[in-house]
Amino acid sequence: MKVKVSLQLPTAKCAARPPRSDYYPEIIMALILKILFYLYLCAGVQCVHQVSWLPCQFIDERVSLNSEGHVETQHINRQAVLQFGLKGDAPVHPDDLTFLITGSKLELRRYLEGVEEEQMECELRRYSTQGIHVRWPVRAAHEYNRWFTCTLKHTEGLFTVTSFLRLPSDQPPSGQQEYHSWPVIEDREILTTTVTMVAKTKSPSVKAGLGSTQNLHCQFAVDHKAPNVTVEWYRQHRKERVKLFSHNRHTGQTQGSGVRMRSLAGGDASLSIPSTKMSNEGTYACSVAVKPLFIKIDIFLHIEETPRVSLNIGPTLSLLEGREKRVICDAESYYPLDVEIVWYNQDPSASEQRVGAPLPKVLENVGLSSHRHNTDMTYSLSAFFYLKASLKDSGKQFTCSVSHESLRVPIKKSFILTVEEPIRWMFYLTVGFFLVALLFFLKKMLPYLLLAKRKYLPVKPY
Repeated sequence: MKVKVSLQLPTAKCAARPPRSDYYPEIIMALILKILFYLYLCAGVQCVHQVSWLPCQFIDERVSLNSEGHVETQHINRQAVLQFGLKGDAPVHPDDLTFLITGSKLELRRYLEGVEEEQMECELRRYSTQGIHVRWPVRAAHEYNRWFTCTLKHTEGLFTVTSFLRLPSDQPPSGQQEYHSWPVIEDREILTTTVTMVAKTKSPSVKAGLGSTQNLHCQFAVDHKAPNVTVEWYRQHRKERVKLFSHNRHTGQTQGSGVRMRSLAGGDASLSIPSTKMSNEGTYACSVAVKPLFIKIDIFLHIEETPRVSLNIGPTLSLLEGREKRVICDAESYYPLDVEIVWYNQDPSASEQRVGAPLPKVLENVGLSSHRHNTDMTYSLSAFFYLKASLKDSGKQFTCSVSHESLRVPIKKSFILTVEEPIRWMFYLTVGFFLVALLFFLKKMLPYLLLAKRKYLPVKPY
């Protein structure tokens, strides 16, 4: 669409006059068009710098029968290249197996969110339809297809993308498992494919606290309209497998909850957990099926609770030399089980030094209680030691350090010990007792002294 912008330049006669108010809409429209044009150029530059190819591992299979008649599968890792382009493009690495992805309604690179190729791990595998032929609605040069799965994972766990690659074939399925007679794929072969279905999660691994709201992301797309898709969610914990949600677009049947139906219609099958409990921990599976294809993406939900750390004493502790005190450090309400509690002491001034400070001395006479199982399925643990007051330890800082996988840095609680000599306390106590006794004596004797003073005073003659 062309937009005609009419701008009248002021003449020399009226150059000093401001533009008429009716020019402002046209000027604003011109500015908006310029902004849109630059945005379009930026988008074009981004498209130019999209990933053009990726190194991949092709996990090939070699199936045979052993001497006992059982099927044995040998997995063979082969170097391959996932290349994006047009049919007939030359391979970027001619010596490797090339999976050439040509244009379709699904652009796989759109799901990679502009990451660099070194941030992705690529894996390709054959896919068996169990010998069943289901005509794929999108037209191709041949009626039959060979299928491959392509899984792309971010190296830092930001996302996982699984897609199906369709390779047209003129060979009908054999009616039995394909792995009995996989077609041989040569090293330098070029397989020209298209993407037919994609599923992605932005939350492959989730760490959640108790009572938090979690959204397990799962989205999908298919290369044709109104596919007969079935979406299901399962949770696997230990040996228990529970179905949480299922929807069949063909029959319209829906079971369970947690997925918004309006979002599901647009390809968003994310599962919502309103208030996380300990029973929500486990492996969640988001599966998307369009016959004969089936994608399952695993999402791991880990419960993590940060320990609450406290001491049974205040920030300072005063003891007489030779006295003993039981000092306890409590780490409460943490999950999972593994926690480490360390007691150590050091000079307070040394903790502020960055260079040349002496290392803290770890205490060895520390005892641990047994793990206590709380009602909310979290754990608690205590670490204690008996502190015998010594003048050489006076002024030292004693620290309890608690480490747990939910913490980036350990939680530390400290106190400073002050030790007094017993003789000082005895001296102060004796002097204090003497002064109190003296005051008491003077208070009792004061009336008698005043009476004696009055008795011996001379009587005045007037």
